[in-house]
Amino acid sequence: MRIVIAGGHGQIALRLERLLAARGDEVAGIIRRPEQADDLRAAGAEPVVLDLESASLDEVAERLRGADAAVFAAGAGPGSGVARKDTVDKAAAVLFADAAVRAGVRRFVIVSSMGADPGHQGDEIFDVYLRAKGEADAHVRSLDGLDWTVLRPGALKDDAGSGLVRLEAHTGRGPVPRDDVAAVLAELIDTPATHGLTLELISGSSPVAVAVKSVAGN
Repeated sequence: MRIVIAGGHGQIALRLERLLAARGDEVAGIIRRPEQADDLRAAGAEPVVLDLESASLDEVAERLRGADAAVFAAGAGPGSGVARKDTVDKAAAVLFADAAVRAGVRRFVIVSSMGADPGHQGDEIFDVYLRAKGEADAHVRSLDGLDWTVLRPGALKDDAGSGLVRLEAHTGRGPVPRDDVAAVLAELIDTPATHGLTLELISGSSPVAVAVKSVAGN
């Protein structure tokens, strides 16, 4: 498979790129800064320099053309202000999804956040973030041209992954290592029967492959 990942230099994305490259997939990661390219190459991914905050729909679609799947794993980051929650967490996700439709890439997985909700109230930065992520999710789910899956991890940790997770429509809050989020993403990409599902993810007791097969109805 050829898989294009938005936010290719993110902590989850770099882990995912390593997993996908190791299993023989062709991986491209979209990055904003050319100096990030070597990190992607080290992970086994092709770096694609493109700023999703300023790119046109056609420019993004061109980078997606020929892909078998697309993953939106970009984020403005915890140090960003309110404005970039809108331009990255919402608008870039919307652009990437629309570009996937334009390019004919049906399989689409978006990394969201537990608690994401377009109707979330409040004006603090985290409130704006949850609202932006919720609005992005709602847009993705509205697109008939995508076989989408929305993944909403709990509190992200840098601990080594255990490979044991809880993946359900509603898990309740909890932590999850980024290693395990990447492992679940890799499995979801390969499991088109999970399309149309919005899933929460925390650490648990089920091996990743078993958890994904379970929500896929297998």
